[in-house]
Amino acid sequence: MLELSALFPVKRLCEIMSVNRSGFYNWKKRLENPSAKIKILVNNVLLFKEYHAQYPSHGYRWLNAKIRLDTGLKFSDPYAHKCCKIANVVSVAKHYRYKKPGDPFRVYPNLLLTGLKIDGPLQCIVSDMTAFYLKGCYYELTFYMDLWNNEILSYSLSSRRGDRMTYIAGLNGLIDLKKRYPELEMVLHTDQGSVYSSKAFNDLLPLYNIVHSMSRAGTPTDNAAMESINGWIKAELFSDFHITNNELIKQEIDEYIIFFNEQRPAYSLKYLTPKQYKELNSPVI
Repeated sequence: MLELSALFPVKRLCEIMSVNRSGFYNWKKRLENPSAKIKILVNNVLLFKEYHAQYPSHGYRWLNAKIRLDTGLKFSDPYAHKCCKIANVVSVAKHYRYKKPGDPFRVYPNLLLTGLKIDGPLQCIVSDMTAFYLKGCYYELTFYMDLWNNEILSYSLSSRRGDRMTYIAGLNGLIDLKKRYPELEMVLHTDQGSVYSSKAFNDLLPLYNIVHSMSRAGTPTDNAAMESINGWIKAELFSDFHITNNELIKQEIDEYIIFFNEQRPAYSLKYLTPKQYKELNSPVI
């Protein structure tokens, strides 16, 4: 109607559209001279749109946490949802369900089937392998993650299908860290994959006070945290970090792990990063 008002009488246009003429002029005035509140809303909508363009795999809650982490700006989740709705921001990735935060320690009976209480770092490590293709090349990426704060402690990448050394290299990285705390008993939880079940893998664990725990056969929910993280990592690598270069993939994975541990808010940590959570909650080992 605003465009047509330059060509036709406003009175006639209002009659056709059953719009009050004074109401039209009031709306036009607000449009030409927006209030300070509207200006702030527009700026915030653009901010969420900018962050979504950078991290398209995430929804409004995560974007809100990331904006707070980067800029210090604090918005309520309903306000963040409003901004994203106006900007038509929707996550492009599959959504994964996370266990809601509860007590300071977290209990995972479905993972270890013992009701183990995890109230500090390095008490329980979970591991899994995820595979993906990049420009026709196959890769396997193995992670070792601290279940207490979701920090990736060690990882290994290989372009060979079924490469046993990918698991061993990642385990050696974890062992190098464990050597600093020889008296600490660590639980390493994995699935029943052939490498995790192998003699070479398991012979290393008792030497460093590491107890091996395994998921039940055919029960990926026993390692639900690692399964969820694997899904998010692949979504972020391709949707947010846009990895495209086979020659630089190791460097790009290294940069992503730094982002994951130090710059990525996690829902299960009340939108703290793994690094922040450790700094705020880590007891003396």
